[in-house]
Amino acid sequence: MATPDVFGPGTSERFYSKTINSPRLNPSSKETQESLKRSFARYLASDHGSSAIGKLFDPNKHLAYEEPKYIHTMQDIGFPATKGVSPVAVSEPFHLFSEDAVNIMRAEILDPEVQEKYSYTSDIAPKQLRGYAPKHGKFIFEAWKHPETLSIISKIAGIDLVPVMDYEIGHINMSIPGEKKEYDNSVMNSEEDEEAIVGWHRDSYPFVCVLMMSDTNGMVGGETALRTGTGEIKKVRGPQKGCAVVLQGRYIDHQALRAFGGQERITMVTSFRPRSPGLRDDTVLTTVRPISNLSDLYGQTIEYQLENAEARIRQMLKNVRDSMKAGATDVSSIKSFLDFEIRTMTHLNNEIVDESLVQKGHLAEVCKDAASAKRNKVE
Repeated sequence: MATPDVFGPGTSERFYSKTINSPRLNPSSKETQESLKRSFARYLASDHGSSAIGKLFDPNKHLAYEEPKYIHTMQDIGFPATKGVSPVAVSEPFHLFSEDAVNIMRAEILDPEVQEKYSYTSDIAPKQLRGYAPKHGKFIFEAWKHPETLSIISKIAGIDLVPVMDYEIGHINMSIPGEKKEYDNSVMNSEEDEEAIVGWHRDSYPFVCVLMMSDTNGMVGGETALRTGTGEIKKVRGPQKGCAVVLQGRYIDHQALRAFGGQERITMVTSFRPRSPGLRDDTVLTTVRPISNLSDLYGQTIEYQLENAEARIRQMLKNVRDSMKAGATDVSSIKSFLDFEIRTMTHLNNEIVDESLVQKGHLAEVCKDAASAKRNKVE
């Protein structure tokens, strides 16, 4: 199903009139690349409010952006272009932050208080850090909220994005083995190769940006593995510290593979949703409820969803008042709006599960569909 605008083609004032336009659906790869460039130019010309979030993150010093060599579309990996909220599936790795910026981020996440108070484990991931920003991750918070960072992520994703909520800024996946593991051909070709830092899953949110925070010199493995629409496996590797990958992870099965030849594998994952409140939001909380402070997760989820609903209602109220003055109330538009709100609020209601029903750390059952498909081939 294509991403709809809730007010339909007859609306005079669309929510996303000043934001990035998504590439047209069903494009060729070359056309997608050109459309992304045009979208980025429109984004930079738009009014996106304050040019800075705080005083710690300086984009001139801390961003080291280099365009990805290629951006794979959903069609490139065997899915319909309309499967997600954008035709873009995944980028090739690209430089995003400077080494200095990543070192500052590392200092924040490796703080003993963060390690103790914000650490989670589950049956698909041994160690994760969540919910520490902005209180204990001020630089990380500023880095991901800064308009210049958001413009880069939006450019690559082909749709104007914002962080889903503060709670999902800077999620950390960690693997720090006690002894250095060396590459072994016999191991890499065996079932042990399928072991992962984070097992097969689909994300709760539309897009993620995965940042490599470890020195990958001498590292073998450590890729993000994607299952394509044909069931084959494609591995996407972040070649070095400070590089990132943008992935439409809500719609693609993927896992983070363990690394050989390195003392650690630390990645930072920040989740994104469309900025426009008029676009569909397929967010679910299934993969995050068991590894979250539910008070923070639920509170922030409800907050942004109600803010979006408020914006839609205000716009629809204006439309109804204008049509009444013109003596031509658009019943079809009203019913489309109400249907969208009913579906959106019903979906949200289903995601707010009583705390007594949430099993802490239990994700294997939720992710079993992603884990069960056969791996046919590695590209």
